[in-house]
Amino acid sequence: MPWRVQTPMSERRQFVDEYLRGTMAMTALCACYGISRRVGYKWVTRFLAEGDRELRDRSRRPHTSPWAVDPALAALLLEARHRHPTWGPRKIRDYLARRYPRPTWPAASTIGSLLKRHGLVRPRRRRSKPGHPGRPTTPMSAPNAVWTADFKGHFALRGGPRCHPLTIVDGFSRYLLACQALAHPSTVESKPVFHRLFLEYGLPAVIRSDNGAPFATTALHRLSVLSVWWMKLGIRPELIEPSSPQQNGRHERMHRTLKAEATRPPAASLRAQQRRFNAFRTEFNTERPHEALGGAAPASVYQPSTRPCPARLVAPEYPEHFTTRYVSTNGGMRFHNQYVTLAPALIGEHIGLDEIADGIWAVYFYDYLLGHLNEREGYVQGVHVRTKTSR
Repeated sequence: MPWRVQTPMSERRQFVDEYLRGTMAMTALCACYGISRRVGYKWVTRFLAEGDRELRDRSRRPHTSPWAVDPALAALLLEARHRHPTWGPRKIRDYLARRYPRPTWPAASTIGSLLKRHGLVRPRRRRSKPGHPGRPTTPMSAPNAVWTADFKGHFALRGGPRCHPLTIVDGFSRYLLACQALAHPSTVESKPVFHRLFLEYGLPAVIRSDNGAPFATTALHRLSVLSVWWMKLGIRPELIEPSSPQQNGRHERMHRTLKAEATRPPAASLRAQQRRFNAFRTEFNTERPHEALGGAAPASVYQPSTRPCPARLVAPEYPEHFTTRYVSTNGGMRFHNQYVTLAPALIGEHIGLDEIADGIWAVYFYDYLLGHLNEREGYVQGVHVRTKTSR
């Protein structure tokens, strides 16, 4: 015997039949069906007047709509949109108001709703939101706890080309690890400088920088090729807030000294300028007293890191319950029959996804939480940088 399908229509007919048979009083019968007495009498009255047809739901559309757009005006608006498909509601309204000044034209928002109902508005594509980690909070409590990196403002050399000094400092000891004269502030020129430092001094726990290239981008989690490489080495990138150089104040103070003592006047070539930077770095680290260090020089306080630079990078390993995805050459991934944009810097990498709620997935790269993927809307919302587990 098949199951009986219960619908609102059949429930209402059963309610009316029981009432007409007089098996129960209206109050008790309404309590059994979970409705009020007013609703119960409404369905009985409708049935007695029109029969089963009136037990169906009626349209909730109002009988009159005094603020509805006049059909003639709506036709003019739609015709203007078809003629000028790139014009928005305001332009269409102003255009028609000049041609037909007598009628009162609806507001631009009403015109926009009209165009959307007729399929004349292309919905905007939701883009992934990179988010920002916010104010950096890692304390500079020991050597190599935080390295700070920045490009001092570029300047022209006497020979014509421009110089972009890349400076890297240990935050605790103020030790100037590198001051490299580069022709361009690019990943190609910057990465060898960091690699040399990692081999010579070991790995720091955190590298703090601003939001400019090559340290960060506008992609998910502000990931750049350089910061992804740091993550694979077990170094956590940390960004200061936009337009907040005071959050990297120790580094900015060093830049003021560097500018006064090593760039005025500029040298004739990058090689000559690098010789001046090398002399400045030696004096800054070994001779110049630093008030924050009690008058000591940074070289007397700094010690190399105990974490050596690995010879090869280890592929990420995610927990068994994670879902892993490969980031394709377009910087995104396929997930549940839809394309999700991530970051170009992750091309060729594997990421892990952990479902933390219905349709919400936490996106990880190694131990780093990059953001949350909304499965229904198909985009990733960037979040604050946090490590899932200690490395």
